[in-house]
Amino acid sequence: MPEPLTITLGELLERIAAEAPQREALVDLPSGQRLTYAQFNREAEDLARGFLALGLEPGQHLALWSPNRPEWLTAWFAAAKAGLVLTSVDMGASSQQLAYVLAQSRSRCLVMAPGLAGGEYVDTLRQLCPEMDQPAPQGLRCEPLPDLARVVVMEGQCAAPAGALSWAGLIELGQKVAPQALPERQAGLDCHQPATLLYTSGTTGAPKGVLSTHYGLLNTSAFGARNQLLSESDRLCLSVPLCHMFGCVCVALAGLIAGATLIIPWRAADPGATLAAVAQEKCSALYGPPTSFIAMMELDEYRRLDHQSLRTGIMAGAQCPIEVMRRVVEEMGVTYILNGYGQTEASSWIAQTRPHDPLDLRVSTVGRPIDGVEVKIIEPASGQALGQGQVGEICARGFNMHGYYQMPAATHAALDPEGWLHTGDLGSQDQQGYLRISGRLKEVIRRGGQIIFPAAVEEVLFTHPAINNAQVFGVDHDELGEEVACWIRLEKGASLDADQVRGFLQGKVPQSHLPTHYKFVEGFPMTPVGKIQKFRLRQMFAQEKGTPGAS
Repeated sequence: MPEPLTITLGELLERIAAEAPQREALVDLPSGQRLTYAQFNREAEDLARGFLALGLEPGQHLALWSPNRPEWLTAWFAAAKAGLVLTSVDMGASSQQLAYVLAQSRSRCLVMAPGLAGGEYVDTLRQLCPEMDQPAPQGLRCEPLPDLARVVVMEGQCAAPAGALSWAGLIELGQKVAPQALPERQAGLDCHQPATLLYTSGTTGAPKGVLSTHYGLLNTSAFGARNQLLSESDRLCLSVPLCHMFGCVCVALAGLIAGATLIIPWRAADPGATLAAVAQEKCSALYGPPTSFIAMMELDEYRRLDHQSLRTGIMAGAQCPIEVMRRVVEEMGVTYILNGYGQTEASSWIAQTRPHDPLDLRVSTVGRPIDGVEVKIIEPASGQALGQGQVGEICARGFNMHGYYQMPAATHAALDPEGWLHTGDLGSQDQQGYLRISGRLKEVIRRGGQIIFPAAVEEVLFTHPAINNAQVFGVDHDELGEEVACWIRLEKGASLDADQVRGFLQGKVPQSHLPTHYKFVEGFPMTPVGKIQKFRLRQMFAQEKGTPGAS
């Protein structure tokens, strides 16, 4: 195992900027902006001095609300240099979600874009804090958000409100800070201190704030970079939102550790813009859940645009159908695309496949534990360790979170006294250490005395040429406890009915696994990173059937 990194995020950027100052770090296609590593580091330092000028202290929380744009990464590394803990707000957050994150995280400062298309972010914040339209030289006073003292608005289509600072205004304020103040602040920081407070994606319920350290984030990312064989010559298409761990850590931080170039193709997810960016910038790496790769391959321009520069990337975040992976490898040319498994609570990766693993292993498993991480499988009720091939709850130990912020009971349930993270995911491990995911503990279907893993049925459905996507989930039943429901999205122009699907499954899955309820849909409720929210499928089913439990 290589020696772990024992530096902070700020020190990482300084190191790369010193080694390759003129290499491209960030390319923002929507604005045409291109930053070298020297420019990126300098802008982060200028902004960090601004944070010092605002009186922000080490360990305080700084919220960031923005679509993918260079300022997102600049603000993150500026916060790291100033010893602040970055709290990311989902780029599509509603006023209720924004209020929850700002209040729960107790953020002292909010750095935000004006909006995605105009000034809608500012308008949303104004609903919570009408005081932001009044000058606030001593800091904002917002009754619903008593901890929020400062708001900084990036340049955009609307000016910063009277109670907020502009991006340029913050940098100008930072110029008044003594030259030695920032180096002294950085000298007092430690790699084992928290660097981020990122919220879980909400696939099974309300998001929780996860505190991760510089050490955990950097070392899981360093493994990801090595495993993808990333180098300074690579160009990574930032095709997932930065506001979640997949984007900011698994992609952006891994690329920066390798000294590679990050390409930002869009402000809001757009498969067409992603494909165009790959062709224009000769991207060598591409990322996303299976749904995003499916969306790209459905586009008319997919076969017209040149994507032969692609070499690697990661498909993760959801079950990976073998037909999708095969097309990505053989048609797209992403020969060394990997599969992986991780959680925000684990500082990202727990396991990954390797570049030269056979295709069937890259689909049927999520790989072996990464360097520095141990994995064990336990029986959920007793905590007893299980043997090879037995399905139980996956537990991981290595680069885990400090805990859930202000949620001691949830932290105690997730992290045991021996440092094991109880992931809530079910899986098994073979003799070579490869992990196979069976599903979420909360998503297991208990039909009578039978335990049914949705993935076992979904994997069969994905082999049908007319089926684009299929999701299997449990719904309430008075006598059996639960029964099986299946929602299906068909390929364009395809035709299929429930009897045909049932006939296709006969003999391929146990009789007890056959769905009782079928529905053909145009899409599924998803998190911003493309993970399907099965708990919402249950709610939608209950609403449609008019049964108790409808949300």
